[in-house]
Amino acid sequence: MNDGGQRRYGPLGRALVIIPTYNEAENIKPIVSRVRESVPEAHVLIADDNSPDGTGKLADELAADDDHVHVLHRKGKEGLGAAYLAGFRWGVDEGYGVLVEMDADGSHQPEELPRLLTALKGADLVLGSRWVPGGRVVNWPKSREFISRGGSTYSRLLLGVDIRDVTGGFRAFRRETLEGLGLDEVASQGYCFQVDLARRAVAAGYHVVEVPITFVERERGDSKMSNDIIVEALWRVTAWGVGSRANKLLGRKPS
Repeated sequence: MNDGGQRRYGPLGRALVIIPTYNEAENIKPIVSRVRESVPEAHVLIADDNSPDGTGKLADELAADDDHVHVLHRKGKEGLGAAYLAGFRWGVDEGYGVLVEMDADGSHQPEELPRLLTALKGADLVLGSRWVPGGRVVNWPKSREFISRGGSTYSRLLLGVDIRDVTGGFRAFRRETLEGLGLDEVASQGYCFQVDLARRAVAAGYHVVEVPITFVERERGDSKMSNDIIVEALWRVTAWGVGSRANKLLGRKPS
């Protein structure tokens, strides 16, 4: 999306990389280390959903050794969306100017984070995109790529948002952008959580930029993707799209 270069953006401020975890004991230390090496000035918030495998304890050890690492212990597994919302609120309360979404499993490359932050200097929201020129996925089965590409295409067409990778979860927000999205009204999870934030950003008139990334399938641990997440995304996106078109036909403001 393009704002025509009319808007002037202020400085970014401190960056907080939010990493939700549930049973990521094998991955949490390597991913935090890579983030700290890639963007040494950034802080990291590990939002752990009371992982049975001890991820929370490992996170506490990382935080004890590094004042740029913080831990948010949550009561239990409540889903990706709830973890990010809790992390966003923590970051806003602590005064961070940039809040970043990043997976714990290494699928989002921390080494690409500096490019997202550079792009954010002239945007409200930057999406790491697999489906723009230069973006790609590594070690994905064709079935997974079909679901992801199909989900993004379906969401883009039905919701009328000019974003190629609507479901991607590697994102950098300005604090002011998050504050303007109505996060208290967000209840969706998984893929659908990402679609929801993207459509809200577009509807609010924010300048959204997509930066190509290489998405690498996790090597350790189990994927959190499930049929329930896919079904939720399908019916919510359909409901949003049908509702938006009905509002336009009836001359009503979007809810």
